[in-house]
Formats: sequence, C-alpha cells, structure tokens
Amino acid sequence: MVWKLRRPILIGFGPAALGLGVLLLVAPTAPALGFWWLAGLLMGFILQRGRLCFASAFRDLFLNGSGQTMRAVLAGLMVATLGFGPLMARMVPDPALGLLPPRAHVWPLGPNVLVGGLLFGVGMVLAGGCVSGTLYRIGEGYLASLVTLFGILIGLEGAAFSWNWWWLNGMARAPLVWLPAYAGHLGAWLINLGVLGGLFLLTHWWEARRGVPALALPRPPGPPALTFGQRLGALWQSLFGRAWPAALAGAALGLLNIAAFAFDHPLGVTGELAGWSGRLFGLLGLRPGPLMGLERFSGCNLVAEADAPVVSEGFMLDAGLIFGAFTAAGLASEFKLRVPRRPRRYLQSLAGGILLGYGAGIALGCTIGAFFSAIPSLGLNGWLFGIGLLGGAWVGVRLIRILA
Repeated sequence: MVWKLRRPILIGFGPAALGLGVLLLVAPTAPALGFWWLAGLLMGFILQRGRLCFASAFRDLFLNGSGQTMRAVLAGLMVATLGFGPLMARMVPDPALGLLPPRAHVWPLGPNVLVGGLLFGVGMVLAGGCVSGTLYRIGEGYLASLVTLFGILIGLEGAAFSWNWWWLNGMARAPLVWLPAYAGHLGAWLINLGVLGGLFLLTHWWEARRGVPALALPRPPGPPALTFGQRLGALWQSLFGRAWPAALAGAALGLLNIAAFAFDHPLGVTGELAGWSGRLFGLLGLRPGPLMGLERFSGCNLVAEADAPVVSEGFMLDAGLIFGAFTAAGLASEFKLRVPRRPRRYLQSLAGGILLGYGAGIALGCTIGAFFSAIPSLGLNGWLFGIGLLGGAWVGVRLIRILA
C-alpha cells in the first residue's frame, strides 16, 4: 500500500529551507555541530539521489549477478583512498614509529570483526538495507525501516552486553595491521588502490560469467536544451529530478568522507545509534556496565556517545542524513509513505535490524564506519569486515529465497 505526496514545494523546498536555517542557526556558535549537520544533509542527499545502497551492492552479486552497485561502492572507496592517503601521511610522517593517524578507523583483526561482518551481511539482506540505508529510507517514507531501526537499537544493546566476552576471547590479543607501517605510505596507498581496481574489474568478470549484459549509459530524454530557461530546467532535472548514476553517488560519498576526515574524523553513523540504544534501554534499567578496551579505538564506539549530550556531533550527522534524504525525495516528488503488503515483512525487518545492530556493535561500525571509512584508512580490519559482509550476503540471499 502506497500513499504518494505530490507537492514538491511543501515536501521539498520547505525541508530544504529548514535544513539551511538549522545550519545558519547552529554554525556560528557551534561550528562542529554545523559541519556534521551539513555532512549529514549531503550524505542523505547523495544516498537518496544515487540509490546508493551497500546492501544491494553485496546482495545483487548473488541475487541477480549484477555488480553495478558494487562498482559504485568501489569507486567511492578509490576516491576516499586518494584523499585519505595524503591526510594520514601528514598526520604520521614516519609510519614505522608505530603511531596511528588520530581518529582513523584502524583496529585489531579480532574474530569479532569477521563475525560482525557476517551477521551484518545477513541482516542487511533480510532488512533490505544497511544502517545508513535504513536511515535514508526512513527519510523516503519506508515504515518498515522504522522497525529495522528499532531492531538495530536492540542489537546494539545486545552487543554491549556481550562486548567483554569478545574482548577477552580474542580481540585483546589480536594483531593490529596498518598497511603504511609495513609498506610505507606510498606503497600502502598503491596496494589499496590496486586491490580496489582489481575488484572493480572482477565485478565485470562476475557479470560476464553470470551472463548479465553491460548497461549502456542513459541519454537525457527529450529535445536538447537550447535556451537559458531550458538549460536551467535540464540542470534541475539532472540534480533533483532524475536519479544519479550510482558511480557518481559513490564518488561524491568518497569526497564527503575525505572532507569529514580532514575536518576531524571519517564518516560513521553507528556510534550515535549506540548512544540512542544506551539511553533507551537505560530507562528500563538495562545497563551493561564498563566495557573493556574500547578506549583504545576510534570509530563507531559502543559507548563513546552514550553519556554525551543529546544534541551531539553524531546526532547532527544521523538526523541530517534522514532529513537530507527526505529533502531529496521531496524535491524529486518521490516521497511515499510505504506500508508493507505482508505483515511478516515487519518481522523480517526487525530480525534483520537486530543482526545489523549486533554485527555493527561488535565490529565497531557498519558499512560506513567499519568498511567505507576503514578501507581508505589502510587498516586490514576494513577488508576483514568486507569479507564478512560478502559471506553474510551470500547466506542472506539464500534465506530470502527460502522465505519467498
């Protein structure tokens, strides 16, 4: 069942003006909050316009053999690597000294990273989106995504209660591998780009093996724009009316990640949600107590945001993401209140969300923080999490085929 709102001025320009107003109100007195609000707006806009979904990037490889969305993600990773490398070289001129770039998403290769990736991969296929995908789909009007978000909060709380077990049973002794410490900045940079480029080509081989035809580049519909008014109309349609090419959205997200790292730290959305989870279940008296070793890590930390002010940098990013997606959908007349046709979809969304939250909690991040920001940080943990995502997506596709 779908109810479609067809008033772009009301559901597009109104939110756009409100989002800009919040930025102008907050930025002069709290520049950091203003930056992360703007980053969230842009992130939500990019994800919605490009339909850039990390879940579909992994799922489609096994569901229909398509590597198009995965190539968009790989393009974004290559762009982010190009920017992260020089930033980290400036932060740590001599990587052989054993220092790490501040706030880079690099942490030990414990079993929690691989298991977290596996669980997250299954969860994102069941839920139909990853954590960032869930947030931007809430902005588009997907009611089932609200159920997924509640499941994510449950999963994060479960991860907090089991964290000390994961810490004592492997992570405390796991090796930390930052590539520049072994291959130098230039060597690690080239290795990362080379592997990403190889995987980009591998997706084409995978499609050829599965018999998936290559997609032709779309041509702008209608007659060519000649007058100034026509040119403005064509530009409007390119930015707000038609969906962006997925590769363009991936590259734009990579550039946004570079800007975020240059400002303070790479993108990550799960840490704030862990704070929401801690506050919610804290009201019920469910508190996991002190968690071991988390002070050693940067990333989507389970407790980093739990005691922070409600309006924090992470809150501005996540709320801005939802609001940016809502604005983009409104401007394109694509906002819809979507109610699942089958009630079991709610149960599937909840189960997928719990797996998403638990996997992200024990792995210190989702497809944004533990993958899209960790791989450009040149830590092997990002690749280990990605292997888990791949295996989890394979399992998830088989599960949804059984459920269908």
